[in-house]
Amino acid sequence: MSQHIYLADDDTHIRDLIGAFLTQEGFQVESFADGESLMRACAIRLPDLVILDIMLPGQDGLSVCSQLRQENPQLPIIIVSARDSPFDRVTGLTLGSDDYLVKPFLPMELVARVRALFRRAQSSRAEGAAPAPLEYGPLLLSPSFRTASLEGVPFPLTATEFDFLAYLICHQDRAVSREELLRSLWQMDWQSDTRAIDALVKRLRRKLRERSSPVRIETVWGYGFRLALEETT
Repeated sequence: MSQHIYLADDDTHIRDLIGAFLTQEGFQVESFADGESLMRACAIRLPDLVILDIMLPGQDGLSVCSQLRQENPQLPIIIVSARDSPFDRVTGLTLGSDDYLVKPFLPMELVARVRALFRRAQSSRAEGAAPAPLEYGPLLLSPSFRTASLEGVPFPLTATEFDFLAYLICHQDRAVSREELLRSLWQMDWQSDTRAIDALVKRLRRKLRERSSPVRIETVWGYGFRLALEETT
């Protein structure tokens, strides 16, 4: 069965163009002109992925993204927007989008990013032996089920947050550069736009603090990140 994508953009031409390319690539696409209608559709049936413009009438794309992320931690979300300032990009990623694509863009670039997100979400379903759980202190990730727990309690993560932590756990013996993380998580060159990683780290640090977790994401200044455990008494 082909994956189902919801697309929200107030520009009819863009909706038709993106929809046509995604449909041609084998995806089922349902389009919406505003955020409210997309949210109503999500309440009835959750799609496999959502593509959002920021400048939507009524409820804007950022608030839709934030609400969707709170209600559906593992739902892949891509923001497409003409707003290309660092603030806009970081805001979109901080609110929970997995990717941020600036208009104008080639339709096939969007298709490539959609496929990259689906590959990450489905990687654990590949044939062969089930991958072993990933463990770092009280943090446990299950690649087979794409779930995480802290101290045995479920720890909701987005697809990108899960892959980020999984990558750091797999390479816990060293620091990992921002550029390496970009290539691994998005599987493409973001022209060294490391703000995407910084926004993701900020979000994860907040989640870990809220759970009083000893797991820390340390910054290696001028390079990247590594995992560490805070000593507890």
